[in-house]
Amino acid sequence: MVPLLGWQFETLLAGLLVVVMAATLLLWPRVVGPRVLRGAQRVGMVLVCQVAAVLLVGAAVNNYGYFYGTWSDLFGTGSQQVVAAPQWPQGHFGRTMVVPAVTVAKPTPWSPASAATVRGKVESLRIHGARSGLTEDALIYLPPQYFQPAYAHHQFPAVEMLTGYPGVTASLVSRLHVPELYLAELTHHRAAPMVVVMLRPTVAPPRDTECTDVPAGPQALTYLSQDVPTAVDGLLRVRPLDWGAMGESTGGYCAVKEAMLHSDVFRAAVSLSGYYHTLEDPTTGNLWGGSQVLRNLNSPEWLLAHQPAPPVSVLASIGQAEGGLGGFSDLRRFLSLVRPPMTASSIIVPGGGHNYANWARVLPTGFDWLSARLHA
Repeated sequence: MVPLLGWQFETLLAGLLVVVMAATLLLWPRVVGPRVLRGAQRVGMVLVCQVAAVLLVGAAVNNYGYFYGTWSDLFGTGSQQVVAAPQWPQGHFGRTMVVPAVTVAKPTPWSPASAATVRGKVESLRIHGARSGLTEDALIYLPPQYFQPAYAHHQFPAVEMLTGYPGVTASLVSRLHVPELYLAELTHHRAAPMVVVMLRPTVAPPRDTECTDVPAGPQALTYLSQDVPTAVDGLLRVRPLDWGAMGESTGGYCAVKEAMLHSDVFRAAVSLSGYYHTLEDPTTGNLWGGSQVLRNLNSPEWLLAHQPAPPVSVLASIGQAEGGLGGFSDLRRFLSLVRPPMTASSIIVPGGGHNYANWARVLPTGFDWLSARLHA
C-alpha cells in the first residue's frame, strides 16, 4: 500500500486530479440525454474534480504538518499488542539486561554509529506500559556524552518531548529538528547533556485523550508520566527522579500537567504554545465519565487556584499572533495563578504563530532552561 506520508501519495493524487479534470473537459460537451440528465452528469463531473482536489490538498497539509503518519492512525485501526524485548548488546546503553517494556523498532539514519561521540544517536524504540497496557513508538536522542568514555558511568537527566495532537513522532526530528537544535546548544555549552525521549501523546489513536486517565478507557497519563520513565530508566543511564517534560500545543498542555501531577518524577516543564485548561470536543469524547471533579483535577489552572502549588518550574511560550482558547490571554491567566513553591517564566514570540517555525525559535532556549534546572 502507498504510504500516507511522503511524495508518493501526493503524486498519485495529483495525477488523479489531472486525469479527472482532463476527462471532465473531454466529456463535458459530449453528455447526452434530456436536459436534466445532462445537468446531473455535469454536476457529477464537477463534484468528482472537487473531491480529487480536496484529497490532494489534504495530503499536502498532512505531509507538512505530520498530523497522521499511517493509514491505521487515520482510521484508528492501530494495534496495542504487547511485544517481547530483545537483549541489548553489551556496552551500548551501559546495561545488559532483558527489558520487557522496550523493543527496538528499527535503526534510524539520523547519525552514523561512527559519529556517536560527536553527534550522538537517535534510537527508535517501542515502549510498552506495564501499568497502563498501552504501547507507543518513541525516538530517543542520546547526546554525544552518552558514548564518551569520560561519561561511561554517568547518569543523565531525561526530557520527555511530546508532539501535538494527533502528531507524528518523526516530525520532531524531520520537521522541528530537535536533535540538531539541541546538539547546537550542547556544542556551544549553553545546555548540559540530557537524554531526550520523543513521542506523541496520542497513545490511543485516533482519540485525543488529552493525556488523561480516562475512566474505563485509555490510561494515557499513567503511560506518559509513569510507564515511559520507568521503562527508560530500566534501559538507559538516566536519573529516575530527574525528568523534565516539553511539548508543543496539546503536548505543551500535557507537559505542564505531568509536572504538576507527578512532581516526584518531573521537576520542570516547557510548554510551546500549550494551553492550561481542559478541553472536550468530538476528538476527545467523554474524558471524565461525567465527573466535574475529575475534569478539575486535569486542569492546570484549576489545580493552581484550588490546590497547593507543586514544587516545579514551568517555562511557557506563545506566539504573538496566536489567538483562540490557547492564546496569550490563557497564558496570562495561568501565570497569574502561579505561586511558591512553583515558579514560572514566559516567552512571547513577536509575530509568532501556532507552527513549527515559532516552536523552533523557542526550542533552544527551552533546552537551555531545562538543563539548568535538571542539572541543578
